[in-house]
Amino acid sequence: MAGPRPDPTFSVLVVDDEAPLRKVIRASLTASGFSIDEAASGLDALDRVQHQNFDAVLLDVNMPGMSGLEACRQIRRLAPHAGILMITVRDAEDDKVDALESGADDYLTKPFRIRELVARIHAVLRRLQRPPEQDPGLLYAGDLKMDLTRRRVWKRGEWIRLSPKEFDLLAILMKNPGTPMPHTKLLQSVWGPDFGSEVEYLRTYIRVLRKKIEDDPPRPDYIKTEATIGYRFDNPSYAGAAG
Repeated sequence: MAGPRPDPTFSVLVVDDEAPLRKVIRASLTASGFSIDEAASGLDALDRVQHQNFDAVLLDVNMPGMSGLEACRQIRRLAPHAGILMITVRDAEDDKVDALESGADDYLTKPFRIRELVARIHAVLRRLQRPPEQDPGLLYAGDLKMDLTRRRVWKRGEWIRLSPKEFDLLAILMKNPGTPMPHTKLLQSVWGPDFGSEVEYLRTYIRVLRKKIEDDPPRPDYIKTEATIGYRFDNPSYAGAAG
């Protein structure tokens, strides 16, 4: 998929087995300026993604036949640069974790307001289409600067001393601004594949990081908690970094 286009119209594929819901979403998103196509199943969605480029895919988790999660995994392989927003059932926390681990960029729980849906789609698109850093070895977020090569972090120009694991944890969060990062993914990415259930261990590191980088650790600006899911890094340098 190509980068940002001068045409403000973004194409979105709405995938849901319920025709009335697809109709409502299509009408609302069209009124919000999106170009909409529909798919009634996971297989139908895969066929459309193979023959057409979409900026974003709105995908229901629970569908008969091919599940939304399997469709998400295959869509991610076919269209690695498309934004994927999955619709989950309220209180089904496992659905949310599975959605993120299947390749979704974000999730939205039912019932939802159309204004929230539009905002989430725009946020995903902005994150995916932001310009690359001038130096890929440097990351910036608000008052923070991270040098991936030298493994150093500064806040307002002052060096912050981080342990190797603290640096690795902050690095993966800063590399994925606005994206919910599940506990398991963070643990396995930083500590290795044998980790995944040590949630309190991760919370301890997050508390230490917040003390070092936040102005007010109990009310963090950067590292936000995604209840029962994991953490989300907010980068105020990008308008699309949602909290």
